[in-house]
Amino acid sequence: MNTHIVLDDNLIEEAMRLSHAKSEREVVNLALREFVFRHKTKNILDLVGQDLIDPDYDVRAVRAGMNRDLGR
Repeated sequence: MNTHIVLDDNLIEEAMRLSHAKSEREVVNLALREFVFRHKTKNILDLVGQDLIDPDYDVRAVRAGMNRDLGR
């Protein structure tokens, strides 16, 4: 998708310096990916404390059982 937007030059330069991005396009894509990730993470964190997962659930035991089933 081609989009033409006016960006704050100082902000772009600082973001490129901090991220070591080699182009404006790279730093904008990086910023968008991080924005989306943070919002998804926030949504997941909203579920904390809602008793959706059994407190006795042991992920390590489940994984060990899966490995046994696969012959590992």
